[in-house]
Amino acid sequence: MMRAGIGEPAWVRAALIATGIAVVALMLVLPLVVVFQAALAKGVGFLIDAITEPDAAAAIGLTVLVAAIVVPINTLFGIAAAWCIVHFRFPGRALLIALTALPFSVSPVVAGLIYVLLFGLQGWFGPLLAANGVSIIFAVPGIVLCTIFVTLPFVARQLIPLM
Repeated sequence: MMRAGIGEPAWVRAALIATGIAVVALMLVLPLVVVFQAALAKGVGFLIDAITEPDAAAAIGLTVLVAAIVVPINTLFGIAAAWCIVHFRFPGRALLIALTALPFSVSPVVAGLIYVLLFGLQGWFGPLLAANGVSIIFAVPGIVLCTIFVTLPFVARQLIPLM
């Protein structure tokens, strides 16, 4: 049986949908089930104890702090970049478009290495920062910068088609 306008038999569509669901289940659901199973293997009390441990609480607090800083910045600059790209023609527009695509083509590991080479003790700005008592690498500012670099393009790229 063929559906008008599509051209594929019903069994082909069903096979493609089943394949898509199987891939999603394999790549997303199964790892989540394994993580939760491992986390709860020794019981809920053990999990709560692990989460409330000082190191875990500090990691969770750092994550919340970085998210609280990065989300407003990404919102502001993502909207501004998308607005400029869509509504204006200006010198450097192609560069702005390229910059919003750059983090998609650069590994987050490479981005982190670039930040170390720029702001580390032996980096371009490292000695100047160290002389003034400013710490970026292995501190909250470095985490925020790397997170913004990796996540900002998602905001801008999602908004461009909507504007």
